[in-house]
Amino acid sequence: MSDPRINDRIRVPEVRLVGPNGEQVGIVRVEDALRLAAEADLDLVEVAPMAKPPVAKLMDFGKYKYEAAMKAREARKNQVNTVIKEIKLRPKIDAHDYGTKKGHVERFLSAGDKVKVTIMFRGREQSRPELGFRLLQRLAEDVAELGFVESAPKQDGRNMIMVLGPTKKKSEARAQQRRKKEQRDAEQVERVEETEQVEQEA
Repeated sequence: MSDPRINDRIRVPEVRLVGPNGEQVGIVRVEDALRLAAEADLDLVEVAPMAKPPVAKLMDFGKYKYEAAMKAREARKNQVNTVIKEIKLRPKIDAHDYGTKKGHVERFLSAGDKVKVTIMFRGREQSRPELGFRLLQRLAEDVAELGFVESAPKQDGRNMIMVLGPTKKKSEARAQQRRKKEQRDAEQVERVEETEQVEQEA
């Protein structure tokens, strides 16, 4: 987004002027608006260039830009990119494989990501959709502390798909990971100091 025109870059004969506190001043000649801006030690900023006449506001443009940048940064920080991770299972999965896949699902959910779980049916398995359904239900129950069923199991051609959403927001997950890391770092420093102390005493 390009910056609005300010002060003498506003090349129109007149503007609809808005005061610094949002009060309507009315339609004034641009020279008068610039004079008012100079007297108030403010900038004249064109806020609606397409209006007839354009709307200009008296404001501290530097401060306005700074606040707008801070707002945008805050919005970016809060707008977390939810990633959808995918895990594929077979209806007749063995216990060891199931444990591994469940571990992946838990890791994704605790990081605040969604998980799309796909059961792939082959051959005769297609006539036994209940196997896939039961497996997905079991998985949802096993990871219930970390995630919830956002989209219930449904058949999609040869596959059955379920989406799990994290119970924790990504921003919370990140904050928690940061806290854990800080704690680990602190413990490490403590251990090093203890080792040094023991060596000195020896």
